[in-house]
Amino acid sequence: MKKAIKRKQNDLRSEYDLSELKGAVRGKYVDRYHAGTNLILLAPDVVKYFPDEKSVNTALRSLIHIVKTSRQPAR
Repeated sequence: MKKAIKRKQNDLRSEYDLSELKGAVRGKYVDRYHAGTNLILLAPDVVKYFPDEKSVNTALRSLIHIVKTSRQPAR
């Protein structure tokens, strides 16, 4: 069994003055974190036809347009 390493509460050297640290902002990126991301992974065979984000979006927008125009009106 290994012995636990005891650490001091403050591991910083005495010459570091924390009061001189300016400009730190707590929670600077919290909005981006909470917004999340909509990452979708494409299958390898699909990647051959859609090499970048722009081509995927163009194809999907075309498909959306086709679906909208081909739907039958409600009776």
